[in-house]
Order: sequence, then C-alpha cells, then structure tokens
Amino acid sequence: MGLSLIGLSGWFNKKILDPLNQILSRGTEPKQLAFSAALGITMGIFPICGVTVLLCGMAIALLGSLCHAPTVMLANFIATPIELSLVVPFLRFGEVLSGGPHFPLTSDALKKVLTGQASHEVLSSIAHALLGWLVAAPFILAILYIVFFPFFNVLVRKFSSVTSSPEKSPNPFSEVRLKVRNV
Repeated sequence: MGLSLIGLSGWFNKKILDPLNQILSRGTEPKQLAFSAALGITMGIFPICGVTVLLCGMAIALLGSLCHAPTVMLANFIATPIELSLVVPFLRFGEVLSGGPHFPLTSDALKKVLTGQASHEVLSSIAHALLGWLVAAPFILAILYIVFFPFFNVLVRKFSSVTSSPEKSPNPFSEVRLKVRNV
C-alpha cells in the first residue's frame, strides 16, 4: 500500500505538478491560463473517448495566441477520468433535450451492442450524448473560467520567474540614442 502511494505520488508530480510549475513560471497572463484550462477541461469531457486530443489541437489551431497550448493539453489530460464519468449524464441530458427514447444501460443492451443488433440505438445514444455536451459546454467553459481565474491570478504571482520592473521600458530599443558629431 505504501509503495503504491509513493509511485502514485511520483507519477502525479511528474505528469501534473511539474508541467504546471513550468507553465506558471513562464509568466503567462492569468486570464489566458484560466481560459486555456477551462477550454482544455471542457474539450476533455467530450463524450466520445479518444477524440479529445484532436479537438484540443483544433481549438489551439483556431484560437492561436488567445489560448496557451500547454495548459489546454494539460487540462485535457487531467479531464480524462472526468470524461469517462460524464458520458452517461450527457447521454441522459441529450435524451431529455431531444425527447428521444431512453437507452437502457443493461447487460442485455451491452450484448446487443456487441453483436451488432442495436446499431441504430447506439448511434442515437451517441447523438444524444453529443447534444447534451454541446448544450452544456458553453456553461461549463464559463463556470470553469470564473472559478480558475482567481486561482491562476494567485499562482502566477507566486510562481512566476518573470518579473516586471516599472523602470524598464517594454521596448528595449527605446533607450538607444544616436550620437551625432558635428564636422
């Protein structure tokens, strides 16, 4: 038991805390980090497993400098267990929204799925889960941003190695002066 906790702790440090520390130490804006983390988790809970990395990559490509790519991908990675736990709630929410039939989650239904007898029902349930996610995603993104912003504001100030000095000009060439000789 003790060795497994040590291994889990090492994995957690290597896969989550170390990348987060690197992200925070680079001095990225808290607003951008909060948006990126919220986006990564929102995309990371997409109800079709195995697609979230592609979705995050497309979001990063579309949003460009509005999001911080490493933060989006780290949040997507962290959201994986949450994704698996939200497939059924998204399915049920989509069924309620569309008024569609209730897809039974029983061993008999699983047997029909595996033998190919329930292909229409499976496609319908996937569509319902996607509908549930599409309706919930903007709210999830907004709530996560509101929750994450104060945390990133504090964390960036605490861990950032980039210091901003009020005496320094943002343009390093503004201090250059030409010396002209009169001949």
